[in-house]
Amino acid sequence: MSKITVKELEALAPGDDGRTLREDGGLTGRVRSGVLGITVLFRYEFKLNGVKRDHRLGSWPKKSLAEIRAERDRVRVTVSQGINPTAAKKAARIEKQKAIDATLAEAEQQRVKSLTVQDLFDVWIVDGINRKDGNKEMARMFNRDILPTVGRTPLQDLSESSLRALLRKVIGAGTVSKAAHMLLGIKQMLAWAEKRRPWRSLLIEGNPADLISEDSIIPPDYEEERTRVLSPAEIRELRDIFVRMTDTYEAAAAGTKYQHERPLKKESQLAIWISLGTLCRIGELLMSKWEHVDLKAGTWFIPKENVKGRRSKKQDHHVRLSPFTLRQFEVLHALTGNTIWCFPARNLDETHVCVSSVSKQIGDRQEMFMDRKKLQRRKHNNSLVLAGGTTGNWTPHDLRRTGATMMQQLGISLDIIDRCQNHVMAGSKVRRHYLHHDYAEEKAAAWKKLGGRLDEILA
Repeated sequence: MSKITVKELEALAPGDDGRTLREDGGLTGRVRSGVLGITVLFRYEFKLNGVKRDHRLGSWPKKSLAEIRAERDRVRVTVSQGINPTAAKKAARIEKQKAIDATLAEAEQQRVKSLTVQDLFDVWIVDGINRKDGNKEMARMFNRDILPTVGRTPLQDLSESSLRALLRKVIGAGTVSKAAHMLLGIKQMLAWAEKRRPWRSLLIEGNPADLISEDSIIPPDYEEERTRVLSPAEIRELRDIFVRMTDTYEAAAAGTKYQHERPLKKESQLAIWISLGTLCRIGELLMSKWEHVDLKAGTWFIPKENVKGRRSKKQDHHVRLSPFTLRQFEVLHALTGNTIWCFPARNLDETHVCVSSVSKQIGDRQEMFMDRKKLQRRKHNNSLVLAGGTTGNWTPHDLRRTGATMMQQLGISLDIIDRCQNHVMAGSKVRRHYLHHDYAEEKAAAWKKLGGRLDEILA
């Protein structure tokens, strides 16, 4: 059998398509003619265990004839050892892929091990919670108080001691309630991580936040619940502050107004009186729409979507406006009644003001009680300090407590006061299932009594 030569291959023409070339040693070539020219596909023919087989060697001219013969000689040795070269090639390919996969797996394992608390937070704040404010307050707390200290810590190295050190620092600065909120947020994030890959593999030794209870970090003498109640004299003083500052500012000449203290925004003043007269939460009030206020009927509807608390504990709230609170709403309507919102955001008609805006305005104007640095572009003074500061600072939520206490002093029953505050009433499921009186008239009478008392105080 003649030996295949390069000249013979180069002399092949389209008419040779399908022709088979052979030479000693089991080398065969199949001629193919196509748009790219002449190609010869070479194979090595052999017998293994009495069965005729063949193995691909490559194609000419992509591979030279010498390279094809060298590949045939290498495969011939494999066959002489009783090994199928095609199976051996496949096995080698599989082993190579296994090595690649192992390298990639090791690299991924190292990447996962290096994931930090910051990496977890970046995923959790998007996929782990869904709060009404778009998670802005939670993100603000983590970015300001937590991540600067432990954000770069690998999650697998996060420990109970590092978390306690973080919380002790905050408590040492006198902000105990902030530490409690921080612990709650950290626990919520790590509990989410424990149930999901790849985070749970990094918490294999346990969730370090579970080892910290609120009682173990809060000082024994700390009283979490505020008890601040404004006295009638302080309520009158607050009214007088508003009147005096407004009159002084408006009476000032156009070029000298900057020399006088700008009064609290009129909308914020009205929010204070409405909150005091209805026992509502300030956030619920600031999210209200005019479509929910009926000035003719003297009613205000608070949908449960605006109510603070757990979803299962939320309920719609219907407020009957006393003459006192109705007057506040009427003045407010003259200011913002041309918008959707009772308290529209500045330059943003499609939304309401920030629910913490009134709280910030009141807090900034009691600078003597401030436990933080002054913030830029914010008014800071003591213009809203009451009773010379002897009774401490006051907040919008204290107005809710003040109004409830005044109702109690007026002889209104505690369960009616609870209903005026939209508390979910305790009791058996059977009772709640069968008893559906809404106490609308009783609540209306309570609000009216409270409004009357406020009129007396302010008169």
